[in-house]
Amino acid sequence: MTSTPDFATYIAGLPRVLAGAAALFRDAEGRVLLVEPNYREGWALPGGTIESDDGESPRQGAHRETLEEIGLDRELGRLLAVDWVYRPGWPPLVAYLYDGGVLTEDDFKAIRLQEEELLSWRLVGREDLGDFLLGTLGHRVQAALDVLAEGSGTAELENGRRVG
Repeated sequence: MTSTPDFATYIAGLPRVLAGAAALFRDAEGRVLLVEPNYREGWALPGGTIESDDGESPRQGAHRETLEEIGLDRELGRLLAVDWVYRPGWPPLVAYLYDGGVLTEDDFKAIRLQEEELLSWRLVGREDLGDFLLGTLGHRVQAALDVLAEGSGTAELENGRRVG
């Protein structure tokens, strides 16, 4: 007679995947809004971990994180990129990147940083993004900017690089 593990034991034995979501905001000149975290090196986009255990979707997570981190309560546009990021010794990450749209001067004046996590924000031109965005994030943002420029569909990425 074989015993069947209960559902909780089965779930606990499955591989783990982290999920994050962010928004890509730009100004009228096409510069990208970056935020400076106080808990790690490099810059980032407004975004963070999806609270999936609470039923939060990637889009809801990107919206919540944008509101928490920079104080903007905006409906996000379409999904620009999905990135499967794998680093040895870490659980894989699925990163969703949504179009936050073009912000106005009034929007920028309304930004209120979440001081517990962020030091500052700035606008960065496409050609300088590599100086601020470390690892796969820089490639992900470049791919998302390509999607916007081309009017193409969502970019499927692995470690920041287009698949196929």
